[in-house]
Amino acid sequence: NAAASSHQVCPDEMRLNRRTRIVGELCELVPYSKAMVPKYHDWMQDTEILELTGSEPLSLEEEYEMQWSWQESEDKLTFIILDRSIPGSLKLGLAGQGGAMAGDVNLFFNQAEDEDGDSQSQRLPVSYAAGEIEVMVAEKLSRRKGIAKEALQLIESFCSERLGTRRFIAKIKDHNEASVALFKGLGYDFVKHVEVFSELVFMLDLSTLKEPLPDIRDETLPEEEGVSTAETDDQPDMHSESEKK
Repeated sequence: NAAASSHQVCPDEMRLNRRTRIVGELCELVPYSKAMVPKYHDWMQDTEILELTGSEPLSLEEEYEMQWSWQESEDKLTFIILDRSIPGSLKLGLAGQGGAMAGDVNLFFNQAEDEDGDSQSQRLPVSYAAGEIEVMVAEKLSRRKGIAKEALQLIESFCSERLGTRRFIAKIKDHNEASVALFKGLGYDFVKHVEVFSELVFMLDLSTLKEPLPDIRDETLPEEEGVSTAETDDQPDMHSESEKK
């Protein structure tokens, strides 16, 4: 994509996106910082969101630990979605000024396998060729705006250009019709129904995509903002159209 930087992200940076902001028309994708944890924790108390995302409730302390582990991981890519139509919060620093926290979008990558197909025999680098993708719009005021669709396209484009990712896999609860429609509309093909988990598996292979992914506009946040450790004392004002799609 012509508008994007030619910089390729080194695996040691994944920590990949810890200082990256991606700007779209409807939303911005920013790193998940410590200051955002209380709001995120509040979202994840919702029983519907927990069920649709296949998540377990965590304590606030456990949520802080999870945020730190995601920030340091080489095989997980997490962005918080900001709704550009709603003012951001000063408590979230520069990274949170592009809009209000609305949800998140994630990619999970697998460790590469050695020639014997064994990924455990030695520490091998993470393979970014394919990843499992999720999106959640937790805030009701941010649903039905096209934000989930744009967030997915932005992270797909980012991973394609920066990491060389060519395939994206989505696992969706089989009763989540909105998520199924979202991913089908983005060109994902049905792969299988995993009945034991009540999941439908879809895949997007970029080599078969009929229309190119959108150009991305990304920028680097200052170090102190991209990895903010500021804590907030207040409970947040604070995934889905009920979607961790």
